[in-house]
Amino acid sequence: MQYYDNVRAAADWLQSRIGALPDVAVVLGSGLGDFANRLADAVTIPYGEIPHWPASAVVGHAGRLVAGTLAGRRVAALSGRAHYYEGHTPPTITFATRVLGLLRVPALILTNAAGGVNKGFKPGTLMVIDDHLNLMGCNPLIGANDDRFGVRFPDMSEVYSARLRGKADDASRATGVAVAHGVYAALAGPSYETPAEIRYLRTVGADAVGMSTVPEAIVARHMGMEVLGVSCITNPAAGVLPRPLKHDEVMEVANRVRGEFSALLEATIERL
Repeated sequence: MQYYDNVRAAADWLQSRIGALPDVAVVLGSGLGDFANRLADAVTIPYGEIPHWPASAVVGHAGRLVAGTLAGRRVAALSGRAHYYEGHTPPTITFATRVLGLLRVPALILTNAAGGVNKGFKPGTLMVIDDHLNLMGCNPLIGANDDRFGVRFPDMSEVYSARLRGKADDASRATGVAVAHGVYAALAGPSYETPAEIRYLRTVGADAVGMSTVPEAIVARHMGMEVLGVSCITNPAAGVLPRPLKHDEVMEVANRVRGEFSALLEATIERL
C-alpha cells in the first residue's frame, strides 16, 4: 500500500543521513525542544527535507529531527510533532512513529505539555504517564491493517512500559528532579477543555489532559516499541483557577522547567 511505501522511503532516506540507528527516540512537546541541543555530534534535519514527513506548524515546535549521542546512547530527538487538531489524519500524525518503527528503534520517549487535572499538580510538575484515556474520537489503527506494521488487534494492557517507568524513577532519584505519576487524557483540541469537561475527566481518573501523544503511543506499541511518556504540567486545567487558559502560559512554564526536564530525560536515557 502507498502509505507503507511512503514510510519506508522516509526511513531509508533518514538511515542514509544519520548513519548508526538510534537506540532511543524522543518526541519533544511544546516548549520542550531545548533538549535536542544536548546531543553531541549532532546531525540536524528540518522536517521539510524528509520525504513525506508532515510539517509541524505549532508555536513551540521547531520542526526538526536531531540525531546524535547522549550518555553513551544514539538518540534521535524530534523537535515538534503534527497534531490531529491541525487537520491532519491519524496516519499523518503517526507517520514519524511509523518511520521510527521501521528503523527498529527499540524505545520511544513521548513528551508533551499538559494541563493539570489533578489538583495536587502545580505548574512545572513532571508526570510520568502510567496509562492513558483516548478521548480524541479517533484511533490511528482504524482502517485496513498492514501486517508489516503490526497485528490487527494489538494488546494495550501496558502501553507505557513498566521497565521504562522504573528507569525514569531511578533517574528522578539520581538527579533530584521530582516526578509524579498519573493518567493522561487525550482530547482532540484545539480549544481548551471546559470546566465541566475537566470535572468529568477527574471523575474518570485523569490526572493530566492534552492534545497529543496517545496516537503515537498506540502506533508505537502496534510496532513493538517500548514507550515512556512524560508530561510537563504547564497550567492548571480549566476551572481549577478563576482565569482563562493561554498558550503563552504553556510556553512560559515549559521554558522555566526545561533544565530539570532535560536532566531527567538524560539520566533516564543513560539507564536504558
